[in-house]
Amino acid sequence: MAVAPLSVTAPEVVTIKRALLSVSDKTGIIDFAKALADKGVELVSTGGTRKAIADAGIAVKDISEITDFPEIMDGRVKTLHPRVHGGLLGARSVESHANAMAEHNIPEIDLVVVNLYPFEETVKAGKDYATTVENVDIGGPAMIRASAKNHAFLTTLVDPSDYAQVLELIGKHGGVPYEQRKRFAAKAFSRTAAYDAAISGWFAQELEIEAPTYRAFGGELSEVMRYGENPHQKAGFYKNASTRPGVATAVQVQGKQLSYNNINDTDAAYELVSEFDPEKSAAVAIIKHANPCGVATGASLKEAYGKALQCDPVSAFGGIVALNRTLDEEAATEIIKIFTEVIIAPAATDEAKALIASKKNLRLLLAGDLADPREEGVMVKSVAGGLLVQSRDNGVVDDLDLKVVTKRQPTEQEMADLKFAFKVGKHVKSNAIVYVKDGATVGVGAGQMSRVDSARIAARKAEDAAEAAGLSEPLTKGCVVASDAFFPFADGLLAAAAAGATAVIQPGGSMRDDEVIKAADEAGLAMVMTGMRHFRH
Repeated sequence: MAVAPLSVTAPEVVTIKRALLSVSDKTGIIDFAKALADKGVELVSTGGTRKAIADAGIAVKDISEITDFPEIMDGRVKTLHPRVHGGLLGARSVESHANAMAEHNIPEIDLVVVNLYPFEETVKAGKDYATTVENVDIGGPAMIRASAKNHAFLTTLVDPSDYAQVLELIGKHGGVPYEQRKRFAAKAFSRTAAYDAAISGWFAQELEIEAPTYRAFGGELSEVMRYGENPHQKAGFYKNASTRPGVATAVQVQGKQLSYNNINDTDAAYELVSEFDPEKSAAVAIIKHANPCGVATGASLKEAYGKALQCDPVSAFGGIVALNRTLDEEAATEIIKIFTEVIIAPAATDEAKALIASKKNLRLLLAGDLADPREEGVMVKSVAGGLLVQSRDNGVVDDLDLKVVTKRQPTEQEMADLKFAFKVGKHVKSNAIVYVKDGATVGVGAGQMSRVDSARIAARKAEDAAEAAGLSEPLTKGCVVASDAFFPFADGLLAAAAAGATAVIQPGGSMRDDEVIKAADEAGLAMVMTGMRHFRH
C-alpha cells in the first residue's frame, strides 16, 4: 500500500544554519567547512572528518553532542540515531513533526554533506572478502536517502565538485533554492543506487550467483557525449568499478573528444587485439562499425599493420586501430598515412607520440595493459521493458579440444591460421565468415542473415583488395576459413572452397554435420570442429 503524502510547504529558499559533514573523500572539505563557518553555519561532524576540521582550527561539534551517545562498535554506529534522522526527516511545516522535534530535543539540520566508504575502490584494489565487506557503508547511505527524501527542507551533497555551487547559491540567494535542492536530491539517490549496484554485483560475482533475483547496474558519468549513434540521440559515457583494461581505463593522450561510436568501436578493437599474446607476435586490428576490416600478426607492429590494411584498405579509412604492443615510431608512421579516428595501445614511445601529435584530431589512447580474453565478466543489453544479462564470451580457441573430422589433416600452417581465424571470428558480427592466410585476414564477411552470403561477401572483398594491391589473384587462394557457428548446409562451405579455402574451422553441431563433412572430403578440405560457438549480435 502506498504511503499517503504529507501536506508539506517547501520554502523557496532554505537558509543553512546547521550542517552535518561526514565524508570518506575529504577533497575540499576543509575549505568548504571554513567557508560555511565564516557564514555563521554551525558544523556537526563525525570521526575522522570532525578531527580534520578541528585540526584546521575550525569550530565543529561532535555528533555525540547531538545524540548524547558515543560512537560504538568501531564507528559502525554513530549517526543511526533518532536525533540525527529526526533532524533529517522532520517535515518542518507539518505541526506534528515540529512538535515531535521540540519534544525530543531534535535539532534541525539544513545541509548534509556525505560521501561513502570507498567500496568501489576497495573492489578495484582486489582486497579480501572481509575488507571489502567492511567498506560497505551503512550510515552514509541512510543519511543521504533520508535528507534527499526531505529535500523540501534540506540540501544533500554527495560530490565535492558541488561545494562551490552551494557557496555561490548561498551568496546569491541567502540559501539553497528549492529547484536546486531537488537536483541535489536526484543526484544523491543516483549515487546510492550506483553504490548499491556495485555492492550487489560484487556479491553475485563472489558467490557465483549466475542469475540474481534482482539485478542492478551503476556507473559514474565520465562525460556527456556530443550525441549518440546519430545526431538526434543523446548519450553519456559512464564508468563502473571494473579494472578491465580498455577504452574506459585508457588515458587519452591527445585528440578531440571521443564520440559514442568511437568508444563502441574502440572497445571492440581492443577486445579483439587482446586475444593475441604480445610475447608471441605483434598484432594489429583495424575496426569499422565494431567489425574488423583487417587483423594481422607479424614480427613488428609495422608488418602487422601493413598486412591488416591490405585486407580491406577502403573500409580502413576512418577506422580504429588497436595494437597489442607499445606503439613505436615505425608503426605510427604507417598508421597516420591514412585518415584514422582512434589509435589504442597499451603504451607508446615518445617518438610515436610526437609523430601522432602532428594529427591534432587523431585520438591516441593508452590502456596500460591488454584485456584478458579469459577473464569472467558480465555483459548487458537493453531491450524494451528489460535487460538481457549474460557472462562475457571468454572462450579461447587455444583452450578447446579441437577435433579434425575430415580425412585430410590440416598442415601445421593451416592449423595456426585456423586458430587465428577463429579468434577473429569471435569478434565479428554474426553471421561471420573470416578468411585468413599467413597470420592475416584476407576477407571478412559480417552481419549477414545467411552464412553463405557472408562467405560470398568476404570473397568479393578479397577480390577488391587484390585489385587495389595490384595482385593477379585474391589472397583467399590457399587460405583457411573460420565460421562463428556451424554450417547448416554445405553451401556456405562450398562457397568458401570456391574462394580458395583449403581448410575450415567451425563449431559443428548441425543436424547436417555429416553432409558438410562429406562435402569437405569431396572438396579435399581439412576441417576442424571446436564445439564452441561465437555468435555476436
